[in-house]
Amino acid sequence: MSKDTNTKEKKSSGGGKPKQDDGASSNEPAQPARLRVKFADEVRTALATEFGVKNAMAHPRLQKIVLNVSMGRHLEGTKLPPHVKAAVLDTLERVTGQKPVVIKAKKSVSNFKVRAGYESAAMVTIRRDRMWHFLDRLINLATPRIKDFRGLSDKAFDRQGNYAMGLTEQGVFPEINMAEAQFTHGMNINFCFGNSNAERSKFVLEQLGMPFVKPDQK
Repeated sequence: MSKDTNTKEKKSSGGGKPKQDDGASSNEPAQPARLRVKFADEVRTALATEFGVKNAMAHPRLQKIVLNVSMGRHLEGTKLPPHVKAAVLDTLERVTGQKPVVIKAKKSVSNFKVRAGYESAAMVTIRRDRMWHFLDRLINLATPRIKDFRGLSDKAFDRQGNYAMGLTEQGVFPEINMAEAQFTHGMNINFCFGNSNAERSKFVLEQLGMPFVKPDQK
């Protein structure tokens, strides 16, 4: 039997290196974020009705969410205690699924024991589907766990429509087990919009389910 014939038989019988089973999960795209779908299917239509903006390219867009945790008050001399830094970085990575970066102070602030060049904060910026998944968990899982929660302030919008809020403890996120936490810390969360203003950004967040304080509770 010739060498070519042997080669053909191996190919037909599945000889040689076995074919890898990719499986459906490796080929199929991940499910799109629920709030991203809601924004595309429902909120855009509501925007066109409410503000008369028919062009989808002119609609406000949530571009990114930035989480920031200040650590300057924990400075011991010129350095952060290792357990403080590790705990904050672990919290941000758990709640966002993304590795944060450590920020060094640009200016010295004596009242907060911060000096220029010292590590003073940790920050993470999330975009696209990861951003939408985080927003979904924040609205539906985290905010209801805030102690004595009566709604988020609707006054924290700037002229460009960006919104800022703060949390006093990391335990409101279900990913964090406070029994294992070494200390309690809060965080600032900033929602960055494009093509927007305060009124439109508030409308978008309300439509997505952001629990702002009710008018009768102010």
